[in-house]
Amino acid sequence: MPDINGRRLRLIEQILRLPEDRLAALEQLVDIVPASDADPGKALNSRDWPHAPLHRISEHGTYIVTAGTYQKEHHFRGADRLDLLESNLLTSAQEAGWQLEAWAVFSNHYHFVGHCQPNCERLSDWIARLHQQTAGVVNQLDQCAGRQTWFNYWETELTYEKSYLARLNYVHQNAVKHGLVRVANQYRWCSAAWFERTATLAQVRTIYKFKTDQLKVLDDFAPI
Repeated sequence: MPDINGRRLRLIEQILRLPEDRLAALEQLVDIVPASDADPGKALNSRDWPHAPLHRISEHGTYIVTAGTYQKEHHFRGADRLDLLESNLLTSAQEAGWQLEAWAVFSNHYHFVGHCQPNCERLSDWIARLHQQTAGVVNQLDQCAGRQTWFNYWETELTYEKSYLARLNYVHQNAVKHGLVRVANQYRWCSAAWFERTATLAQVRTIYKFKTDQLKVLDDFAPI
């Protein structure tokens, strides 16, 4: 059986290397290809954020947020616990009226870039609820009632477009930075694959070109 995911990754890498003048022609070709395999009744994947990417700073505030576990312990190690943390992050953000554009979830920390929306809940309130809920579950699993699971979170408001777009790329690519995967969309618990499906080819290529090695983001967690 052919390696469909491998073929997709190779195709994406080829697209990202295309010159600007060939992207428009490629987009037109994609638009006329019928999506015969699409399933219109398929439910939204739990890892899909239910909005198209904005790629612009919100007038109500746009932030990059990092949260880490107490003493950087790997309380969310393993697929089931990463699923738990990612699902709760996306669900609680939606309930609080925040729109996420990028996220990455790991065994001992997470990052996201999110927009405040009108009448949204305060960041501190929904992050506190997220941490309380997820800590309760893993502490029950580990039979460690009352254990301090989360340490703190840090937020930075993004007010300049280039800074914002660079941090979008930083979060999308974070699993690569930590050496967990070779290509960002191979990491299951981040937004890269969703971003590549929902954004235009031009948007993907533009954001992925932003340099991230000089950004000041708290990120010394060494996830596993």
